[in-house]
Amino acid sequence: MASLPRRAKAKVQTTVSKDEFSFFSELSSASEEDDKEDSAWEPQKKVPRSLKRPVPKESKLRKAPRVKNTRQMSDGLEGVTVKEELDDSVAIDDVVLEDRKNKLDTVQTLKTAKRKQKNPTQSPSFQRTKKLKVDEETNKASNFKSENDSAEIPSTSTMWEVACKKEGDEDDYTYGQFPLKKIKTETCPQGQPVRLLPNSKNIVEDVEMNWDIVQVLSERTNLEPWICANIIRLFNDDNTIPFIIRYRKELINNLDADSLREVQQTLEELRTVAKKVHSTIQKIKKEGKMTECLLKALLNCKTFEELEHVSSPYKTGSKGTKAQRARQLGLEGAARTLLENPGELNLLSYIQPNAKGLSTLKDIETGVQHILADMIAKDRDTLDFVRKSCQNTLICIQSSLTKTSIKKANEKDVDKFILYQNFSCNISSIQHHQVLAINRGENLKILTVKVNIPDRVKDQFCRWCIQNRWRPRSFARPELMEILQNSLNDSFKRLIYPLLCRELRAKLTSDAEKESVMMFGRNLRQLLLTSPVPGRILMGVDPGYKHGCKLAIISPTSQILHTDVVYLHCGQGFREAEKIKRLLLKFNCSTVVIGNGTACRETEAYFADLIMKNYFAPLDVVYCIVSEAGASIYSVSPEANKEMPGLDPNLRSAVSIARRVQDPLAELVKIEPKHIGVGMYQHDVSQTLLKATLDSVVEECVSFVGVDINICSEVLLRHIAGLNANRAKNIIEWREENGPFINREQLKKVKGLGPKSFQQCAGFIRINQDYIRTFCSQHSESAGPIQGVAVTAPAGVEVTNEKQGKKKSKTAVTAGLTPNPLDQTCIHPESYDIAKRFLSFIGETLCEIGKPEMQQKINLFLQKEGIKKIAERLQTAVPTLQIIIDGLSQPESFDFRTDFDKPDFKRSIVCLEDLQVGTVLTGRVENATLFGIFVDIGVGKAGLIPIRNVTQAKLSKTKKRRSLQLGPGEKVEVQVLNIDVPRSRITLDLIRVL
Repeated sequence: MASLPRRAKAKVQTTVSKDEFSFFSELSSASEEDDKEDSAWEPQKKVPRSLKRPVPKESKLRKAPRVKNTRQMSDGLEGVTVKEELDDSVAIDDVVLEDRKNKLDTVQTLKTAKRKQKNPTQSPSFQRTKKLKVDEETNKASNFKSENDSAEIPSTSTMWEVACKKEGDEDDYTYGQFPLKKIKTETCPQGQPVRLLPNSKNIVEDVEMNWDIVQVLSERTNLEPWICANIIRLFNDDNTIPFIIRYRKELINNLDADSLREVQQTLEELRTVAKKVHSTIQKIKKEGKMTECLLKALLNCKTFEELEHVSSPYKTGSKGTKAQRARQLGLEGAARTLLENPGELNLLSYIQPNAKGLSTLKDIETGVQHILADMIAKDRDTLDFVRKSCQNTLICIQSSLTKTSIKKANEKDVDKFILYQNFSCNISSIQHHQVLAINRGENLKILTVKVNIPDRVKDQFCRWCIQNRWRPRSFARPELMEILQNSLNDSFKRLIYPLLCRELRAKLTSDAEKESVMMFGRNLRQLLLTSPVPGRILMGVDPGYKHGCKLAIISPTSQILHTDVVYLHCGQGFREAEKIKRLLLKFNCSTVVIGNGTACRETEAYFADLIMKNYFAPLDVVYCIVSEAGASIYSVSPEANKEMPGLDPNLRSAVSIARRVQDPLAELVKIEPKHIGVGMYQHDVSQTLLKATLDSVVEECVSFVGVDINICSEVLLRHIAGLNANRAKNIIEWREENGPFINREQLKKVKGLGPKSFQQCAGFIRINQDYIRTFCSQHSESAGPIQGVAVTAPAGVEVTNEKQGKKKSKTAVTAGLTPNPLDQTCIHPESYDIAKRFLSFIGETLCEIGKPEMQQKINLFLQKEGIKKIAERLQTAVPTLQIIIDGLSQPESFDFRTDFDKPDFKRSIVCLEDLQVGTVLTGRVENATLFGIFVDIGVGKAGLIPIRNVTQAKLSKTKKRRSLQLGPGEKVEVQVLNIDVPRSRITLDLIRVL
């Protein structure tokens, strides 16, 4: 382009604007009618596809038949060819051929433009069916890049600018609709339209490898490639998991949060491997040891084990492998000759009596053997064959006591691993908790672990190598074949077998750690989403012996009303009962919350005895037991000191215990998730993975529940998707300085909250309209406009009154917007226009949101029209429309946690000695592990339901589950199977989930 003369450039532009663009407009108008008939579900806008038609015509100006082929490819979507237009094309070509010598540069320019505009990964053919052509053209439209190319190519700039203006009238990428693709699913075998991101197939990673990250991610996660491509693009654009799960469902085929989190972790692993590979390549290049074969082997690595296998001989300080030393002696040529042309190989010619390693024929054969073994062990096809053989073979993992552990280790530690002292299990059936237990025993030097691969794998490997992959190209003498056979045996025993063991162990450990972390995350989610108990005055009790039981009474709004200490277990129980009764009557408190720590059992018996005697009359007092895990850590944290300054840390624990029942989510987010204690082997798994997963679960829970931005705390706000500690702090400061938020749009005024952060967090932030109306009424008679409020402005109109100067006072009037009833719903601001159009369909207004009349009209409209038809009329996706319907139907202050179980409030107590085999009890799940479910049945010791007793038939049919696991807080009915009083163990059988 830079070499074109100015006259040629001007001539190119003139040609396109006069001849080509007129032909393009005729062609596009004729094709749109056929598109509507042939593909009803396809978007009506097909501007990019039509824009491609004039370019092939101008770029292939040689013969009339060439033009015919080009037109057929352009109109292949409709399957028709217009003869009159072909005749016109021939006439145009004849005119151009006369002036062909003067327009060579023009033709070259248009060819370049065609190559840039066309996606290189797509190659449409004439033999495809109509449906495939529709999909192909749709994908091309989504991958179109018009503005960048128009800036570089003057000959097509006018045409592409018109197209960009036409696309600009539609919705933006973030908020608009994307080209549709029919995907076959279980619920819709005939295929349903799914939106795809632009350029979702052309994902370019920062670090290039010899494998496609989309394809590898699809293989490892068992997801379709288009879903993986969309997920990668969404994460590349800094979208959070809660935002994707709620507002981009159609792009990920309705995956749940756990599945999306697993894909994210797998993606991070692949990227980490790629970065590690390239750093290794740079180190080896600096040492001058890089070869073409080594570079190819490194770029083929997909796991850390493969990378370690290939790069270990080249590490700094390594003595080098046997194969490297043999290559340094110049024996690599002999090894290659043995495979390529064994008839010409003469090993005697390599003998050098004075050189170490070359002095005898035996040394020569050994060196060649080491080189061949190294080549075999690093060959990709060979390793793939061995791995495939292992998949079809029963491989066992065995563990036993080490000889040193019997003498040195503590007997208690050895007894913990009594189940694994002579343990053997097939790797395909071993449980995840067994893998973690074996690993822990091995790390403590108590167990010795071995992977047993059958000999038939080696036999298959040697037979395949001799007959296929490593067979000499011509006849080899018996002594040379013996060297090759020895190389195969040496390669398998010394190199491949240890590699397979490392890979199998690493795979088992990785899967077990992921499952353990996911189990921790599921338990944490279940605990965080425990139904709150609002509107009650609660007494929190932190039990203790010598230092007494700490009491804290809190109001329905979590304000501290009173704190005290009572000594219930030091012979002063009767006198302290009077104090407790006086406090309960004074604050009209009828609910006691007891922590499950030290002296919990005795404190529970104390309160149960007083309640049975009706000691607190006229109050009907009940109590419940809650986990106090993490309360002590939180009580001495800077957050607790800031929230409750001057209060004794022991009393802070009692306050935290009471608040855990009143609003579990708001209180538990203050504690580091790993201290809550609902996991398994949490200290044996990757702490980085554990922290990232648990933080993501907390963010997911807080975001899905939503927060009222005008009353929530800074600690809770920082866990909203798109926000962090600094942004949450800035929001609180803005609220304190300018008054409450009236509208979600005011979030854009907060320092550090850019468009991307606003997009991610806006849908999860609520603005209570009752609070805003009360605030406006209280300030309606005050002089001047209300801070941050535009009372008289219509909805959506911004009223600004900026104050000049750098410093802002607390009474400064800021930009304001009128209250918007949609701000109290889960509807994202990007869908407000669609929501208003939907309301116009049913004849309702924003003032009716959440009322029963609104829900009735929506249900009648859905029954009449159907949600898919309505979504097409609104030009939106069905999941987006469903969110709008939910937001309009749900009442004000809706909290979906009410569907979860609440704490059990009791008045009596049962002892372990009172239990009998066969007794049927109700309990609440305390913790879930990979080997069983721990259930609190109210006897002071949790019972265990073995995992084999948890079947699909016994689980609740109303709850969607990804596995057979129950979560903390769920209420179950169980039967006692076995009681071991000396060991305080209770075995239970699950009857049903209540």
